[in-house]
Amino acid sequence: LPMAFRDVNARRHIGLQQLSSLASTGRTFLGPLKSHKFIVDESTNQSTLICSAVRLIESLDLTSAAGQLLNETIQAQNTEFRTGMSTLLFLVGVWSSAVVECLQQNVPVPAVVSVMSEGLNSCCERVQCLQIPIHDVNKELCSCRARPKAFESKTGQVGCDGLTNPQNLLCFQRDISATEEVIPMNSCSHQGDDCNFNKCLVSPLAGFDSVAALVKAARDGSSSALSGSGVTASSCITQKLTHSRHFSTLRKSHFSSQQGNFQGCLSEPSADPCRCCGLGHLAVVLSHGNQTSVKLLQSVAAYQQERAECSGSSQINITEVVTCCVLGLPESYSRVSPGFVTLVSPEQATVIKHFADKPLRILLMDGDLMEQYRHLGFNRPCNVRTILEHPNPQGGRAGDAWLSRMSDILMSFEVNLVLVKGNVCESFMERCIASRILVIGCVARDVLCAFGAATGAQAVTYLSQLNASCVGNGAWAELWKASDGRATDLGELVPVRIGAGGIALLTAVLTTALPSKARLLEDQFWTLLYRLHHALKDGKVFPGGGAVELLCLSHIQVLAEQPERPGNGEAVREPPSPWLAECKSVVLQALASGWKRYLSVVLCNTAKAGSELEAGAAVDHHLQKAAACGSPSAYVLEEFRRGGVLRGGSDSVLDPVTDLKVCDNVAAKTEAWRRALDLVLLVLQTDTEIITGPRRNQLLNSPASSEFMFL
Repeated sequence: LPMAFRDVNARRHIGLQQLSSLASTGRTFLGPLKSHKFIVDESTNQSTLICSAVRLIESLDLTSAAGQLLNETIQAQNTEFRTGMSTLLFLVGVWSSAVVECLQQNVPVPAVVSVMSEGLNSCCERVQCLQIPIHDVNKELCSCRARPKAFESKTGQVGCDGLTNPQNLLCFQRDISATEEVIPMNSCSHQGDDCNFNKCLVSPLAGFDSVAALVKAARDGSSSALSGSGVTASSCITQKLTHSRHFSTLRKSHFSSQQGNFQGCLSEPSADPCRCCGLGHLAVVLSHGNQTSVKLLQSVAAYQQERAECSGSSQINITEVVTCCVLGLPESYSRVSPGFVTLVSPEQATVIKHFADKPLRILLMDGDLMEQYRHLGFNRPCNVRTILEHPNPQGGRAGDAWLSRMSDILMSFEVNLVLVKGNVCESFMERCIASRILVIGCVARDVLCAFGAATGAQAVTYLSQLNASCVGNGAWAELWKASDGRATDLGELVPVRIGAGGIALLTAVLTTALPSKARLLEDQFWTLLYRLHHALKDGKVFPGGGAVELLCLSHIQVLAEQPERPGNGEAVREPPSPWLAECKSVVLQALASGWKRYLSVVLCNTAKAGSELEAGAAVDHHLQKAAACGSPSAYVLEEFRRGGVLRGGSDSVLDPVTDLKVCDNVAAKTEAWRRALDLVLLVLQTDTEIITGPRRNQLLNSPASSEFMFL
């Protein structure tokens, strides 16, 4: 077999250089103020807006082996967590560059692999002390309700133990719809460990009419690891955002308070934060400033918590949530509707108008509704072509007999609504529309399961299997209504809402006037939903805003300066040979450089530093203060409680995105670190790239042919 190969494990490792180049394209995705990117398809001249590492990697031409490994790594992180991909991509890039520098200093590959792996393991163990239990977070967040007697009529301040800085946290408005209005809110006083960031988080569902209900002035005497002493709330002044990375229209749009089956709108959650067990508050700190999606998630959490009150469950059921993007409406019309919202053709919408509150008989199909469809066990070989399966001696168009037979089956069982998991034959769809039968294809399996549980319908693979016990009852369908109560007809596709009595399904309807932004909004919503899901699953969260990375950087630098004394945890074991001891400091400094670059880029992206040099100096200043404190973890926690490790000093104006306290998922963050380093070390340990097939001939005539040996 003709092939070509080249040595990639030279002092300028080609695979690591490719990783570094690919990862550098995603550096602007770090931090709450992400820079959007346009991806243009040259074949169709269509563009889409992206703001995530997953969409970026999907759009790149990954022909190299290193690029394909990078894609697989990011897809694995996305499949499991739906968050942490930007961190993974960035760390792959900076650690690839750091490893190349180690190779240029003649550090052996085994030393790089051993020391970096042990160093990361040590970091993961060290940051466990920063984990905040969800139980304590919810308890502290739900204690934010203030007693009216805590306010003084003349000064407007709460009677607490100390004065506070009014520029630390935000109170979100109560409207569930995706508006962009916020209220500056006072924070806890800087009284050392008595300060509690959780107590400062005000319910995002709190109303404007009762300012006294925003802040709690009482101490919490519980055994929580993070306890606070008091809050102050002076100058609750409503202001509009002057900057929004979500391009949302600044307008107020309230949902209808009706919640009937045919209204399609969730009732507004209670202003009492304890009603939703703190999940609404937790969604705020996990949102990283994404105010559009957090309001949708708050209504999802409130609805599911109300249903789960009898069971005592505090989990978010992702299988009961779907999304639907509606183009042509402002983003303020985004909302959560009970039932299944989807887009249909105007002809199908006409069928729905004829239903007019009529209870429907529903059929569920878990395959394709096509004559040629066979389930997985009966698929024919791909290299066999069937010319004619059943001769039609009476003539007529092929397939007419199947269409007539299937239509007769549906009409005989008086089926009005058919939900199909796969594709639907266009000719059959037209015949069903003529018979006023609504057929919707490409329906997710979770949606089928929800309707099966609510209506008693049983999914079938072929219509020929249909019997009376498979048909469900009690479904209904209507045109989806906007927040002002009017039905929406956008021309080519019409949003409709399908439901049934007691169905647990919710649809997050994401509206936008920009078609290229639809996928971005959907990605942002699912990211936040999975963050909340994994936070509840882990039972704990990390303080965000660079707190965990700063502790990692401080810890690694201590290990690098004392190579013979790895620390109390003995996470970095004693070197087995003298050459490993000599290289340990160099490799650990290379690992630490990744954390420092991470913190510096976040500072630059949030405009807290004018350059990476200035950002690096700010990080060094924090490291010096942490070392002088004697306990870096205590310093990091204290800085986080005071407004975030990477906060912008004593700015007089609060940025509602960059200065909002945030939390991160524990498992997702640490797994992103491990996957990033595992990929870098895997590519590092490859020594040869072998190329076979037609590309060999292209390389033979290319300028890079001198790098290859052709066989």
